[in-house]
Amino acid sequence: MGGRSLVARILYTLLFTLLLPVFVARLWWRGRKNPGYRRRIGERFGRLPHAPRPNGLWVHAVSVGETLAAAPFVKAFQQQYPDVSVIMTTTTPTGSEQVRRLFGNSVFHMYMPYDLPLFLNRFLRTLKPGLLVVMETELWPNLLAACQARHIPVVLANARMSEKSARGYEKFSALTRPMLQRLAMVAVQNPVDGERFVQLGLPADRMEVTGSVKYDVTVPAGIHDKGRALRAEWGGQRTVLALASGHGGEDELLLDLYPRLQEAVPDLLLLLIPRHPERFEAVTNAVRSRGLRVQRRSSGSASEQTQVYVADTMGEMLQLLAAADLVLVGGSLIAHGGHNPIEPAALGKATLIGPHHMNFAVIVDNLQNAGALALVSDQADELLEQLQNYLSDADLRSRMGAAGQAAVDANRGAVKRLTELCSAHLKL
Repeated sequence: MGGRSLVARILYTLLFTLLLPVFVARLWWRGRKNPGYRRRIGERFGRLPHAPRPNGLWVHAVSVGETLAAAPFVKAFQQQYPDVSVIMTTTTPTGSEQVRRLFGNSVFHMYMPYDLPLFLNRFLRTLKPGLLVVMETELWPNLLAACQARHIPVVLANARMSEKSARGYEKFSALTRPMLQRLAMVAVQNPVDGERFVQLGLPADRMEVTGSVKYDVTVPAGIHDKGRALRAEWGGQRTVLALASGHGGEDELLLDLYPRLQEAVPDLLLLLIPRHPERFEAVTNAVRSRGLRVQRRSSGSASEQTQVYVADTMGEMLQLLAAADLVLVGGSLIAHGGHNPIEPAALGKATLIGPHHMNFAVIVDNLQNAGALALVSDQADELLEQLQNYLSDADLRSRMGAAGQAAVDANRGAVKRLTELCSAHLKL
């Protein structure tokens, strides 16, 4: 693909090789809080624990969010093509846990190898996939080159490209352009993001607008009954504010606001759902340091005297959100980019999100325009006033929840379109 791009990839590979000891040391360091980072390290060097049948579907989902986004697609594909092997790779232990929880032994799971030819070649020689589907925007130069050399088509699914990300990719056009030209198809969430991919070098005929697979979220039967059962533990008539997928700084902000929120809503229960399990202990300690009565989910039932409930378990997000009256989406009160607001909307919950939601900008706009979601400030005084307004107005929350369910239902269909696209590349 040109001498300049080849030189760029060689230099990238040399730099990656030099930094490899740092990456491994970082795994070991992160393993202090999450031992999963220290396990199965051989997989990151291309040593596979499984040998699935050739020509299977390989789905790469970096962590929890991408795994949850991939779930409706993978389940639909398995139902339609039960005889095709499905391989799922992740990068993080929390993503790995989600794969196991969602799919059990119905998929072959392993960690994605480091992006170096030696490890990728070893990996692909054993795996022999028929198609790689990469969720969202996880592009690696050597991975795409290795797949092209073996004639393995690569589809970038549920793809998004913010203006900020596009500027970043443009700075490394010698790597970005050949990567995009090696893709068989990019299934984008919306036309605006699709045009950004084309401007960066993707051939226009390899871009298809499929919408977001996250709208195809499945609301399990009985989930609202489970939510009501949780509420019964806390006192069935209490008002529950949930922070979903909270990050450092966000939990603490709400804890600082809690006494003033409780003045307006005396029965308020604050439900904290940290994004990462490494923070469970820190969040619990933050509650105790403020003199508030706390209950961790793993330690038994709460009571009407509980002020803060810390959800320190994995895989129960929908059940927890089903127990809430108002949901504030985390990762949006700090400069992180926000998390998925579709799940609370699909459950019929009034949903709020902070100003830092660039990762879900189009979805936020859609839900906001539908009256299903509202923006809040990351400044304490403004946020306090906004939360007080929503917590005190049950009718407003009810209208937002109904609008959310309608908006999610109206945008479903991306999974079907993606399944059709992938089956065509697999020649099924």
